[in-house]
Amino acid sequence: MRFIRHINGITGLKPRKYLRSSDKENVERLLQSTGIFSLSEIKVAIELIEDGLQKGSFSEYQFIFADFEGETVGYISYGRIPMTENRFDIYWIVVRKDMQCISIGSLLLCEAELHIAELGGMYLFIETSSRSDYKPARDFYRKNGYLEVAYIPDYYSKGDNKVIFMKALSAN
Repeated sequence: MRFIRHINGITGLKPRKYLRSSDKENVERLLQSTGIFSLSEIKVAIELIEDGLQKGSFSEYQFIFADFEGETVGYISYGRIPMTENRFDIYWIVVRKDMQCISIGSLLLCEAELHIAELGGMYLFIETSSRSDYKPARDFYRKNGYLEVAYIPDYYSKGDNKVIFMKALSAN
């Protein structure tokens, strides 16, 4: 793995591509730390972890975790989009609130992009909300080379629109 282990004054950041049973609690803590995600959103994220734990390499979900001093401080989940040719979704990318803005999210995203390219992926998609509290996420995607390609009004609820970002992988 090409993960940088020293960024912005943090030494010892370790990548992990395998699941542990404790990741259900780790992911729940990470999502809660942001103060953004609803209980139903957190439940869905945990369901992906459970799927990965139950099915192992047969799960449609891939994960990369960022661990620091024995604690999970970020993770990304992604997978192939069924019935498409070499297209992948990024399902979740979360960094613990007190460790945001030090490039952990960008490192996780870069690692996932490299792995997806190795799997033959050509295009990545990310869906998010248009709510104001999701603006930092949308800015993050743009900063990392994703283009806004679709906007679906009132998708999640009245006034909460779905915003879809896309990135073409240059290696393909």
